Amino acid sequence: MWIDLSKRAWWNYVEEDLQELLKEAVLLADIFGQRQKRLDSKPEFDDYAFIVFPAAKAYEGFLKKVFLNLNFIAKDDYYGKRFRIGKALNPSLEKKYRKESVYDKLVDYCKGEDVASTLWNTWKESRNLIFHWFPDEKRVITFEEAKERIVMIIGAIDKVFAACDIGVKKSLLTKVE
Repeated sequence: MWIDLSKRAWWNYVEEDLQELLKEAVLLADIFGQRQKRLDSKPEFDDYAFIVFPAAKAYEGFLKKVFLNLNFIAKDDYYGKRFRIGKALNPSLEKKYRKESVYDKLVDYCKGEDVASTLWNTWKESRNLIFHWFPDEKRVITFEEAKERIVMIIGAIDKVFAACDIGVKKSLLTKVE
């Protein structure tokens, strides 16, 4: 595999299902990378968003776990069907709607906007913008862009895990029950 996920500091922090999703994304990138080499770099598909999907899904699970473990969201939000990461991370949300803002909590907890901004931009670029369809916006990504999105997701996970000291807080290393 082109990325060894098991060497990441956060690997044992995430549940097995999230690990499997991340491995699937990397494996899909491997498989289609090899296929493209055999096809003389001629794209096999118009849109390679499907390669990013497992990583984007794992990213959502990882963020929810971090938000729960940092007490930014309640267990009801974590287990419920109504909590929306895109809304909670959106720095452009009007102040009157930001009572649930995880973005603001991240800025305070991680001492600056860098981490919160990275998490938001990764969410926007690697999930929202490629998984929604609108008639006037035919958003497609190339194979190389799909690989970049996977790297972006893994980089964002690396960043929040290190910058917010999640790895050194033993109480946060437990699995969600």
